[in-house]
Amino acid sequence: MKITWLGHSALRIEGSRTVFIDPFLTGNPKSALAAAAIERADAVVVSHDHGDHLGDAFAICQRTGATLVALFEIAQAAQEKKLKAEGINIGGTARLDGIEVSLTPAFHSAGRGGTAAGVIVAMDGRTVYHAGDTGLTLEMRLIGEMYRPDIAFLPIDGYYTMSPRLAAKAVELLGVPRAVPIHYGTFPHIASSPEEFQRLAGASCQVTVLAPGGTIEI
Repeated sequence: MKITWLGHSALRIEGSRTVFIDPFLTGNPKSALAAAAIERADAVVVSHDHGDHLGDAFAICQRTGATLVALFEIAQAAQEKKLKAEGINIGGTARLDGIEVSLTPAFHSAGRGGTAAGVIVAMDGRTVYHAGDTGLTLEMRLIGEMYRPDIAFLPIDGYYTMSPRLAAKAVELLGVPRAVPIHYGTFPHIASSPEEFQRLAGASCQVTVLAPGGTIEI
């Protein structure tokens, strides 16, 4: 499985299927991919409806025929636009062809659905945890215990989400073997230090700092 960080919180997961998470590409100054260049997607997962996460999700689904997976109210909005969508909620799992998508607790605001979510994608025998936008929470211990992610993508901006110090504690709670920092450096007010996160979390797991467009294989 190959995972590409597309900048901000956007991921592309490629294996037997192609999954995008939080594809904020248009208007993202750090984006490594133009939304219009996406020709294949099987699922698009959205953690919450803030513009820097919902992003191009509807447009990608419309062009590729991908299924949107999100909180129920976001999925309803997609269905009203005649898109394929699975509306689930915290603790639920959508089972698509070869992909399982679960939503986990996240401590962050949202419009539709009233809350944000974290995302678990299980595919090809591997499990990816994308924390979405969240503060540090003890729920991460349960996420690690119940889903056993092989890798975690954690926000570290310290303004809307966790700081590097708090994200390092999240790694400890999750018990995850690998981690990648996301959601930093896109705009001036969310400048943060991935190197600090790497230094603080490095004793707990293998931390990889990616540039936008960079990939990691698990």
